[in-house]
Amino acid sequence: MIDDLKPYPSYKDSGVQWLGRVPKHWDILRSRYMVREVDQRSMTGTETHLSMSQRLGLVPSEEMEERRLVSESYIGAKLCEAGDLVLNRLKAHLGVFACASQAGLVSSDYTVFRRVSPKVSPGFLEPLLKSPACRGELRTRAKGLVEGFWRLYTDDFYAIKLPLPPIREQSAIVRFLDHVDGRIRRYIRTKQKLIKLLEEQTQAIIHGAVTRGLDANVRLKSSGVEWLGDVPEHWEVLRISRFARVGNGSTPSRSNASYWNDARYPWLNSSHVNRGMIDSSDQFVTTTALRECYLPRVPVGSVLVAITGQGKTRGTAAVLRMEATINQHIAFITPKARNVVPEFLQLALIGAYQTLRALSDDSGSTKGALTCEDLKRFRLAIPPQEEQMALVTEISARIRSAAVAIADAEREITLLREYRTRLIADVVTGKLDVREAAANLHDEPEESELPLANIEVDEEPDGDLLDGDAEVEE
Repeated sequence: MIDDLKPYPSYKDSGVQWLGRVPKHWDILRSRYMVREVDQRSMTGTETHLSMSQRLGLVPSEEMEERRLVSESYIGAKLCEAGDLVLNRLKAHLGVFACASQAGLVSSDYTVFRRVSPKVSPGFLEPLLKSPACRGELRTRAKGLVEGFWRLYTDDFYAIKLPLPPIREQSAIVRFLDHVDGRIRRYIRTKQKLIKLLEEQTQAIIHGAVTRGLDANVRLKSSGVEWLGDVPEHWEVLRISRFARVGNGSTPSRSNASYWNDARYPWLNSSHVNRGMIDSSDQFVTTTALRECYLPRVPVGSVLVAITGQGKTRGTAAVLRMEATINQHIAFITPKARNVVPEFLQLALIGAYQTLRALSDDSGSTKGALTCEDLKRFRLAIPPQEEQMALVTEISARIRSAAVAIADAEREITLLREYRTRLIADVVTGKLDVREAAANLHDEPEESELPLANIEVDEEPDGDLLDGDAEVEE
């Protein structure tokens, strides 16, 4: 069905640079003739609290899991109705807006638009405004000195020209895109289920090796640590502080040019830790920043641990292959002596991943976080150096095929998402005609009826929070 899509029979010049040619029967209108800003405020603060997410859209705050922030009072928060288009002024150019599926209250930092013409479907406007070309136009309209504080004001949004098919065609486009999106999400869930199974298998292999070693007949002793259980009799059970230095870094002020301009010293954030091995950086700081912001110079052979972050990031570990500095979301563990092999230390921390996650959740924070003190006190089982090296070699061999399969599945997920983005953009801007395809669609089971619907996924990073614009670095 998708492969058979073709362009429309005839086109015209839209007169809009970012849009180009559009189907001949489509209109081009400024958004002010489609929607109007409404500013209704809650008098009680008791309405359903809605939060914004690039992945989930506009949903009740309790569905945002650990990213939800709670305010003491929601009196004065903005109200929206089902069908309203809700936009985050600070992140509109990143696609952080959604069509509300239910009434509720949202952050006062958001802008709420309601359609003023029966010829407009908010369900059509949302994917149109999220298309890459339109986001580029939103970016040029946003105002501000620093990108993180750009705002898209209502008058600037009103000035944007948008394509508008006939209302029945908009409905057909929305139905077609919902159908395609559902299929792609199911494919992605299938791949993510495979990844989850492979990761659990890998975790079990690593955990067994770093707690029991490779010799099934070795004599064991009690470690005195719940997650370790019994360990080989000749291994030492040590707190990390006994054999390594632990610390973390910071983020120099972005507004201070002397910290970032012409910088050459690698600076890492927690996204780098997901790579497992770090030998490059895409951000750099100056020696002035190193000195004035008390940034640590972390040596080669250290192990970095993500101490905050949502999704899978928090608790992950990577070996550092170059000297660098880090931000406050990472801790470094630098062995004091050569008898601790960095690669084994990384594997030992990977084996303790679930324990580290649980430890961070015990802090009481809704976000979850580890501290340097947590890591200093954390105990690992350390075998002799030669045995560490042998374990690294053996574990690497055992998990190699799973790692390849995981990488292949992740690559396929990336391609599926890229395909979905391109297809949606082509459809909402009139590059492809889906009228016939939409008319021939058959009803499919609701998402809740699908066998993979209940698998936990983290398809895309959340784009925003209810109360303000603080972000947890991922």
